[in-house]
Amino acid sequence: MSVLATKSSGTLFVISGPAGAGKGTLVGRLVKCLPSVWVSTSATTRAPRGTEQNGVEYFFYTTEQFEDMIAHDQFLEWAHVHNNYYGTPVLPIREHLDSGDDVILEIDVQGALQVRDRFPEAHLIFIAPPDMETLESRLRGRGTDSEDSIQTRLANAVGEMEVSKDYDRIIVNDDLDRATEELVNVVQSFVSSERD
Repeated sequence: MSVLATKSSGTLFVISGPAGAGKGTLVGRLVKCLPSVWVSTSATTRAPRGTEQNGVEYFFYTTEQFEDMIAHDQFLEWAHVHNNYYGTPVLPIREHLDSGDDVILEIDVQGALQVRDRFPEAHLIFIAPPDMETLESRLRGRGTDSEDSIQTRLANAVGEMEVSKDYDRIIVNDDLDRATEELVNVVQSFVSSERD
């Protein structure tokens, strides 16, 4: 049985892909085009980057806090990725779906497949880079990751790209405007098909 309501009035979308594929940028643009969607804030045990604030980009927890929440089944999904925990607190998701909001989760591939297992009605959208060279260039261009972190993320990207076949849609982020338009159209088409 789903950890969420058996039939909610909102639609759940999971957007994932390799680090550096442009998920965050595309989700930000999606929200500007469709301001009625609600974007979930994930939790992590990694340290904040730059000006990131607790409760804005992520909820930043200690490993002990995160593991306590796992033990009490307080995540819709969680995973250990890039040497840190990441997860989606379930309560806000349930509340927003039940109130009719369309909900976006921007999470990793491991988490996306957990969501599909626990909430089969979710729509999975994979954001892919045009190629691995572009992905590496984007990761280096961020200037926020160590060389070890970049190499880990590139190695993980190979496996993540393999899993993209299990998604409902794959959007190649080769042109930001075109990819944004495609993402908006995909979300709108799933929402309207469920409400017709």
